[in-house]
Amino acid sequence: MKGLKRVLLFFVILLVSGTIGIQFTSASGLKEKKLDDRTVFNHTEGTSVIKNLKTGQTYIFNPKRSKERFTPESTFKVLNALIGLQAKAVRDEYEVKRWDGITREIPDWNRDHTLASGMRYSVIWYYQDMARDIGQERMQDYVTRVGYGNRDISGGIDHFWLSSSLKISALEQVQFMERLVKEKLPFDEQVMRTVKRIMINEEADSYVIHGKTGTRLSDMGLGWYSGYVETKKGKWAFATNVDNSGTVAKTITLEELKDLKIIKD
Repeated sequence: MKGLKRVLLFFVILLVSGTIGIQFTSASGLKEKKLDDRTVFNHTEGTSVIKNLKTGQTYIFNPKRSKERFTPESTFKVLNALIGLQAKAVRDEYEVKRWDGITREIPDWNRDHTLASGMRYSVIWYYQDMARDIGQERMQDYVTRVGYGNRDISGGIDHFWLSSSLKISALEQVQFMERLVKEKLPFDEQVMRTVKRIMINEEADSYVIHGKTGTRLSDMGLGWYSGYVETKKGKWAFATNVDNSGTVAKTITLEELKDLKIIKD
């Protein structure tokens, strides 16, 4: 008994002196560390979650907001593409949908597109058309099975993810991305691999970034960037949302990944 007391006393002394440290684990089982990203965010209101998919280490800026749900905007294209391929609403990433001739605000939208180019240029009309082909019943079934955010698609089959009924938090986006990376979603392996491939934003010698931005186009008052990065040391899932555009969310995320030395310039 005396020996045990000596061991405990020695441990306390080391802890108080700073010789050793403790990694606190949240109730969710994630090893969380708060990010001090005030400089990176530069007075922009928002949150960011970055998770090491091997160790579970999770960095969070603004933990309170990371749990708050917002409309996913165009980040929903990732799940929409998965459902579209699985439900055979499109054959593959090369299937072309013809432009309807309506001139829209983004010049790149005013032409024919494929599933892949529609992801790259965030072509809303392409994914709205595919959502209508999927249909309300099948869409609800998959959104529910995936457990995507609040699962509410009542806002209309071609609009529910755009400033409407469907909402998701940054933490939930990271969980969704982790399941996609590990191919644990209720879709065929080939479907998930196809979508991961068309999500590629940037390839470098030491990393590959797969991601999707999203912006509330009505007022640019909400921006997202969610996805994951592959490095030689492992994979990290991330999600950032801000009271600004998706471009700003992406810039912030890339700066964080550099600050954490996950990627290099």
